[in-house]
Amino acid sequence: MAMWNPWRGCHKYSEGCKFCYIHKGDYKRNIDTNTIVKTDKFTAPIDKNKKGEYKIKSGQVVYLCFSSDFLLPDADVWRADCWQMIKERQDLHFIFLTKRIERFLDCLPEDWGDGYDNVTVGCTIENQEMADLRLSIFSILPIKHKNVICQPLIEQVNIEKYLNDVELVVAGGESDYRARPLNYDWVLSLKSQCVNRNTHFQFRQCGTYFIKDGKEYKIGVQQLCSQAKKAGIDC
Repeated sequence: MAMWNPWRGCHKYSEGCKFCYIHKGDYKRNIDTNTIVKTDKFTAPIDKNKKGEYKIKSGQVVYLCFSSDFLLPDADVWRADCWQMIKERQDLHFIFLTKRIERFLDCLPEDWGDGYDNVTVGCTIENQEMADLRLSIFSILPIKHKNVICQPLIEQVNIEKYLNDVELVVAGGESDYRARPLNYDWVLSLKSQCVNRNTHFQFRQCGTYFIKDGKEYKIGVQQLCSQAKKAGIDC
């Protein structure tokens, strides 16, 4: 696994961004997250060592732009170079998430066709409004590998009709002392929808406030992922 953040910074875009960990972290460091800047890791996938070997070894999954959004308008001038690096490194598999799926067709390289084999796109949704808005677009886009990321999930959603060709659905709660609660029933509903459509499902993390069997629990940040894993409902 490798991380590649060719730029940093982002703009809050919808309700799911309310307690964004990137904005919170930057605030503590007196950094303006709304300033989008190219990083010194921009060429990471094609950087080589003194032996002329790629520093990112073949066969890895590369998590792209996880501190921003790959389809951010501010980064339009840089994205073409990123696509060229992705194309060069066919031996890596790149994953990026976006809340801006409506921009997808305007951000593609000319040779995209029906998608690159080595790219997975994750469309992020947080409530039914965003599910219907974004997934209705996502479901008809030419992408070979599709994930749906329901995180932070702030209400129950029905996305079963959008799961054609989706390989994985991820569910997770919100992490913040003011976080909106995650109800376990919502998670189980998503799993059931995935089972009905033969789509893989992963419960990635509980929320800071987690409701199960009518009782609300407060869970520490360090336990959010481990407690979700203990549920044993991934499929």
